[in-house]
Amino acid sequence: MIMLEQKHRALLEEAKRWAVEPTGNLRACFELLALAGAIDRDCAARLAPHRLSEGKFVLLFLLLGQPDGLSPHELAERAGVTRATITGLLDGLERNEFITRRSGLEDRRKIAVTLTDLGQKVGQDVFNEHSRWIATLFAGFTVEERQTLNGFLQRVWRNLDIGAEHPARPEERT
Repeated sequence: MIMLEQKHRALLEEAKRWAVEPTGNLRACFELLALAGAIDRDCAARLAPHRLSEGKFVLLFLLLGQPDGLSPHELAERAGVTRATITGLLDGLERNEFITRRSGLEDRRKIAVTLTDLGQKVGQDVFNEHSRWIATLFAGFTVEERQTLNGFLQRVWRNLDIGAEHPARPEERT
């Protein structure tokens, strides 16, 4: 059973009272929002014991396998966040001793962000754990069922007014 938020239950009741049709579409949208929220909360709860937010986890993952590191600008671009956001995320990772920032060898004005040994271990461990957790979300789905689900989600994206311009549309992901 999908647990809808109180505001969504209230909207559905009002839609029924006003005889708005089809309320099934409203319910489907609210159920999708509820599921996305539950996944997001579960993700946050799984990362918190490692002193990570989703943003920090993404940066650790981006830095795995980058022995020379990446610049804050490259990290911001790859993670899809602003430079101001990247600074705060890096500050937190540095406080937790997951990363170091060092000046470039050729140009001391350039900064390279690299993982510490601890950051490398935590990043790899959490990535493996996170991958297993995500796999459990789709346990029991056949390849065809996942493809069908992806097709349905792409149809919703196409129906969304801003979907055509949104940078994270499913068909743009690899």
